[in-house]
Amino acid sequence: MRARTSAVEVGLAAALAVVAIRLAWLSRGWPLIHDAPLMHYVAWLIDRSAVPYRDVFDMNAPGVYLLHLAVLRGLGGGDVAWRMFDLGWLALTSLLLAWYAWPFGARAAAIAGLLFAVYHLAGGVWLAGQRDFVVCAFLVAGAGLVVSAAALPGLVLAGVAAGAAVTVKPPTGLFLALLAGAAALGARRGGRRWWPAALAVLAGGAVVPLACLGWLAARGALPAFLIVFGEYVLPLYSRLARVSPWTALGGWPFGGQIWALFAVVVACACAARRWDLRRGLAVAGVGYGVAHFLIQGKGWEYQLYPLAAFASLCAAPALAAAWRPARGLAALALALLTLQLAVKGGNEAWPPWIAAKSARVRAIVGDLRERVGPADTVQVLDTSDGGIDALYVLGVREPTRFIYDFHFFHDEGQPVIRRLRAELLAALAARPPAFVVLLERGWPAGGYERLARFPALARWIAADYRLDREGNGYRIYAKRAGS
Repeated sequence: MRARTSAVEVGLAAALAVVAIRLAWLSRGWPLIHDAPLMHYVAWLIDRSAVPYRDVFDMNAPGVYLLHLAVLRGLGGGDVAWRMFDLGWLALTSLLLAWYAWPFGARAAAIAGLLFAVYHLAGGVWLAGQRDFVVCAFLVAGAGLVVSAAALPGLVLAGVAAGAAVTVKPPTGLFLALLAGAAALGARRGGRRWWPAALAVLAGGAVVPLACLGWLAARGALPAFLIVFGEYVLPLYSRLARVSPWTALGGWPFGGQIWALFAVVVACACAARRWDLRRGLAVAGVGYGVAHFLIQGKGWEYQLYPLAAFASLCAAPALAAAWRPARGLAALALALLTLQLAVKGGNEAWPPWIAAKSARVRAIVGDLRERVGPADTVQVLDTSDGGIDALYVLGVREPTRFIYDFHFFHDEGQPVIRRLRAELLAALAARPPAFVVLLERGWPAGGYERLARFPALARWIAADYRLDREGNGYRIYAKRAGS
């Protein structure tokens, strides 16, 4: 019977490897698109002396900027460099998953790592290098160190890994607390005092966040960071455009089927006569992944990455389950999951909406390239539909610190939104841009007509600018002669 099980595991690993290689090949030409060029643009500005949060209004944590800055400086700012980073980080995360799962068997460990690789590549170009994908390597590394290390230095390193994730996605602070609890439990089971283990993890977890705060302070960005998060991100942005998790899962290709199969795998991982810390932390990681998705509440597919990482990890204990029917059911679910992800990956390699966005970026770049001088600025009114992508390609700055426009179209009665509107208008009046690029698609809703909800901005554009170009999903306004 064990030989039959081994054959099934070998077959699953081989099938996942074939799908991973095929999807990686299909992804070889993926460009820098969607969220990635926004963060590259911020990093590009920081590299040219801009102060984060003070000179660029954004709701991301500082670790995101440092990550993109490292890619720009270490690999370059183009499509190939981003592809290298994404595939390299995926390989690292998959190896960490396999390392964690190794005690369940080499074949099961390979399946866990390959399953996550296939999941990521099946998501398509817009998920490349996403922040929630990046944190998975830190989370799995932290978990692996907690279950492997008995000495305090190893637990400190576990905290450092999880703390690095906090600087990219702050909700991962919950996982840091989970690791501290797991370390305390492991120490108690080993006959040691629980509190030094927990404190070691928490102390390590503070290292990278404190280093990031030090970097912000050195750049003069700390006051602006506290204001942006204290006045806008936490009270307003955190509750903007929240959706039902069931709506979110159903809104992505094959979401319901994929997560139903993952649920079967996790359930089979729970079929054990005796739970050790390694199995327990893998399953607890799934619980954290659910919380990570629900806390953010936006329903974006990339926010499911920690859940996908630990659900993939659960494939290893599921295939090693004590109950034979559970092993068989896990193998069947994994086979169906491999097939489903292969189909999804083929469909999502270059979906129509990404092709349209890529064409829009090229069109905006073509409309502006020969008309923007070295000293000119261009103001983009957009969220993530291609406007900032074009400025990044052109190497053009904005006259204001606003790389998105959605801040101005929600909670208009709040004092902070009124201040942001006034700041935008004052900055535009002080340094009028050569062009204003208005993208049609607003977020979370609205089209070109959203300008009517900001009458002062609409009047300013109408008084000093004329409609110069109109393309698929965008309008370019040029400054009137003599204005």
